[in-house]
Amino acid sequence: MNNNERPEIGSGMRTKAIMETYGLTFKKSLGQNFLTDLNVLKKIVLAADVSLDDDVIEIGPGIGALTEQLAKKAHKVLALEIDERLIPVLKETLADYSNVIVIRADILAVQLSELIKEHFDGKHQVKIVANLPYYITTPIVLHLLDEEADFKSITVMMQKEVAQRLTAKPGTKDYGSLTVGVAYSTDSEIAFFVPKTVFVPSPKVDSAIVSMKKRIPQKYQPQNEVEFKNLVRGSFMHKRKSLWNNLLGLYGKEKNIKSKLTLALADAQISPGVRAERLNVADFVRLSDCLLEQGLSSK
Repeated sequence: MNNNERPEIGSGMRTKAIMETYGLTFKKSLGQNFLTDLNVLKKIVLAADVSLDDDVIEIGPGIGALTEQLAKKAHKVLALEIDERLIPVLKETLADYSNVIVIRADILAVQLSELIKEHFDGKHQVKIVANLPYYITTPIVLHLLDEEADFKSITVMMQKEVAQRLTAKPGTKDYGSLTVGVAYSTDSEIAFFVPKTVFVPSPKVDSAIVSMKKRIPQKYQPQNEVEFKNLVRGSFMHKRKSLWNNLLGLYGKEKNIKSKLTLALADAQISPGVRAERLNVADFVRLSDCLLEQGLSSK
């Protein structure tokens, strides 16, 4: 039976059969929840805007449900799986797709630019697609955004609440350092929500698909990116405190430092009493530059 005749991997029937055939159990430690709704899988590929012009890196393919849908649209798919048990399973379930490469890898431990150079021909734009484990979503997203690899977009499934924080607007309760970090280099939006009922096993919360498109050329250019990122993190260290109090915690409380902070805030046209959640990315970039001009460093 070829791949046009048998049920697709993402169907509930095929997922169950694969699990039984290989004696698989779900690893809670890796946050494994397999998606068993073909319509949702196809909507993810659509949200990622995958075509034959694209090479795709998929993080955490599981048993290959999303990988299969990506392979039908993309030029090539490189699937990174951390669970050693699933490597032989994936090589069999995806055997009909010659444009899929499966490797065992931890996305947090690999250099993305090297992977791209090793596995892709450089003639197609690279997109990242993933159904991320809830417990490690934020570290992975921030890691990808910190990478200097040449990719166009990130389309990922994550916990609904994290998606709302990631795409929040200034002044809202969900707005925080994660929001600013993502908005610094991408245009992001929630593509659609996914109910918990379409997963096996069913998680306790609903999910969302978030699309992050890299902004090229970069819109914001702080004088020192490390200082800018440290400022953002430090400004949200205690969300209920004013920006001023968080800056004291980040830079120090000595009299001369307070004087420099006062001057930097005045130059940046930002009130010391405001909370960080009221500032947008441009505000943080401006303040970061003004702090540097006063000779202040977070190191």
